[in-house]
Amino acid sequence: MSGLEVIASQESLMVAGLSAHRSLESLSRLAQQWRPPWVVASDAEAAAGYNWELPAETRLLTGPEGLEQLAASDDIDVVLAAIVGSAGLRASWAALSAGKDLALANKETLVVAGSLITQLAKRQGCRILPVDSEHSAIFQCLEGSSCQAVRRVILTASGGPFRTYTREQMEEVTVAQALSHPTWDMGPKITVDSATMMNKALEIIEARWLFDLAPDQIDVVVHPQSTIHSMVEFADGSVLAQMGPPDMKLPIQFALTYPERHPGPAARLDLTAPLQLDFEPPDNERFPALQLGHEVAGAGGTAGAVLNAANEQAVAEFLQGRLRYAEIVPACRDVLRHHTFDPSPTLEQLLRADRWAREEVTRWTHT
Repeated sequence: MSGLEVIASQESLMVAGLSAHRSLESLSRLAQQWRPPWVVASDAEAAAGYNWELPAETRLLTGPEGLEQLAASDDIDVVLAAIVGSAGLRASWAALSAGKDLALANKETLVVAGSLITQLAKRQGCRILPVDSEHSAIFQCLEGSSCQAVRRVILTASGGPFRTYTREQMEEVTVAQALSHPTWDMGPKITVDSATMMNKALEIIEARWLFDLAPDQIDVVVHPQSTIHSMVEFADGSVLAQMGPPDMKLPIQFALTYPERHPGPAARLDLTAPLQLDFEPPDNERFPALQLGHEVAGAGGTAGAVLNAANEQAVAEFLQGRLRYAEIVPACRDVLRHHTFDPSPTLEQLLRADRWAREEVTRWTHT
């Protein structure tokens, strides 16, 4: 919805297509409001059983193939890729293959296939414009600077709901507790990732590919207020930070209208009010996902696909009550350690590694 608010505020933008998985009532309502040429229901079975009422000018596509067709359509200049998880990879691939710029909110695309995706974008002359608030912040701070001038980038993390919990307390975390985020309003999977800090692990991997960085150039700092979205430290010691309220409309608008800046619907930071900014190093013992992020960023190959898929499946098992919160990251670590690593996989090999990792977590859960 934030993306549509941005589009509504900008005369230069229009909606060419909308997609949803199972939220078909919302998709139908938005189609009536926006009247786009295309809508896609990626769950083909759910779409077949739904009583559609679409505008006459709107064409319905279904299934993952429909997403790829929409992403590659001649009617589209920029694809806002915001599907959660590795399910968004093929649509992102289709968009870049068709020469579209990619406004990327789906970090898993680069986590799973960072090397292949960045090579494809370069071959096709496309831009990958980050929408994750942290990577958008880095992108903004880097404007006009060479890669050689960068000493490191610093991803900020809210610390999630368990920032002050002991390891013993984390053993007793419930689903309801894990879904209560202190600053951001997100879906269940991303909210759990924030609690385990697996989201930062995935963002480390994403930053490695987006900005062509070495893993030791990417640090994480806990910043509970979520006012500074990330920072860049340059070779001369200067540090640039991008600030704003925790509101996704600003990074979405920056990606969709880049390189221009216009007034928009994003919340504004009130610097006339008292403001406190706290920073602390993350506790890697209580949040071991961060170490996995650095390991996978350094390894490349199939490691990202396996870590991401293992985490998606482990979070799903946790939300269904079949896995304890404290077992999510150990399950991911175990599957990652036992997979057959391939340093130069094809896209199909990455998708096979994804399926294997999900099956392994399910097996891990039920043993």
